[in-house]
Amino acid sequence: MTRLLRNILLILLLIAVLLWLLAWQASWRPEPEEALPVACTAPAKPLAPGQQLKVMSWNVQYLAGKRYVFWYDEAKGSDRRPTEQDLAVNLDEVARVIRAEQPDIVLLQELDNNAKASDYQDQLALLRERLADLYPCAVQAYQWKAEFVPDWHIAGSVGRTLATLSRYPIQQAQRIQLPLASDNLLSRLLQPQQAVLVSYLPLREGGQLAVLNTQLAQHEPGNDVQARQIAELERLLDQFERQGTPWLIGGDFNLLPLGQYRRLKPEQRQFYSPDSELHVLWDKYPMIPGNAEATGAERSAWLTHFPNDPQLDGPDRTLDYLLHSPKLRRVSAQVLQQDTLEISDHLPVTARLLLPMPPES
Repeated sequence: MTRLLRNILLILLLIAVLLWLLAWQASWRPEPEEALPVACTAPAKPLAPGQQLKVMSWNVQYLAGKRYVFWYDEAKGSDRRPTEQDLAVNLDEVARVIRAEQPDIVLLQELDNNAKASDYQDQLALLRERLADLYPCAVQAYQWKAEFVPDWHIAGSVGRTLATLSRYPIQQAQRIQLPLASDNLLSRLLQPQQAVLVSYLPLREGGQLAVLNTQLAQHEPGNDVQARQIAELERLLDQFERQGTPWLIGGDFNLLPLGQYRRLKPEQRQFYSPDSELHVLWDKYPMIPGNAEATGAERSAWLTHFPNDPQLDGPDRTLDYLLHSPKLRRVSAQVLQQDTLEISDHLPVTARLLLPMPPES
C-alpha cells in the first residue's frame, strides 16, 4: 500500500470518527421518566363518569403516503423521503379523516418534528391548526430525536413523536422510556427509543383517566426487546388497576394477534415471532380487535397494516390495537378501511367506550 493511499484512508477514518463524535454529542438522551408540557388553547369541560368516549389510534407514517417503497420497508425500496406535495396532501387527508370521525381522543404515532425527511415540519402544529376547534389540548413525546444521523439514507436530523389530541382537559402528561434493544452508540443514533406517552384526564367527580399512547419496537430475531417492552406495559397497566385508575392504551404494537403468523407468506414471517408476545396483555385485558375478530370469518375487516410493497394491493395483517381497563365497557369498534388506504401504511382503529360510574358511597 502506497503512502498516499494510507494517508487518504487515514483522513477518511478521521473524518468518519469526527462525524460519529459530532453525532454522539448532538444525540438525545432521555430520562427513564419525564414530565411533559401540555398545550391547551382553550378551556374544556372534564370527562363525566359513565359517559361515552370515542377513541382513535393511528400511525400516520409522518404524512408520507402510499406512493413510495422506502429504504427501511420490508420490500427494501430505494425511496428516501416523500415530496413536499405529498406531505401537504396527506396532512389534509389525515385532518379530513379525523374531522369526519370526530373522536374525543386521538392517539397518533409517527408524527415528525424537525426531521430532514419531512422538510423540518412541526407536523403536530400543522395538524392542530386544521383541528383547533375540536381539540383544545395536545401533548407529544419524542421516540426518535437527533440533530444528525450518520446514515447516508438520512444524513441529517430526525424527530419522530407520539402525539395525543384531546377534546377534554389533560391535567398532566409524562414520557416513560421502554426497554431498548441495546444501549450502545449505534442504537442511540440510528434507532428510535420507544416510549409510552401517558396523559391524565381529570374526571368531573374526582379521579382521572390514564390514556397511554405507544409504538413498540419491531421484531429482531434473537432479541427479546419486544417481550421486555410488553412486560413494562404490563407493569404500568397492572399499576393503574391496583390504584383503581381507569385506563386505555392504543398504538402500533408491531405484534400479530393469535393465528395471523401462519397466514403470512414465508418471506414475511421473519418480521414476527411465531408466538406473539402480545398474549401477555390480551390474557389479562380487553383488546380491540380481539383475537376472535382478527382471526375469524370477518378478519379482513380488522386488518390495520398495508405495507409499502408493490406486490400487495391492500392491508394484510393486524398490528394496531386499543386495550382498556375492565372498568371501561366497549360499545362499538372498527378499523377505518374505507377511504383511508392511500394515506398511511397503517389504518385507524376506533372504539366507543363507556367510562365507569363512581363507586356508590
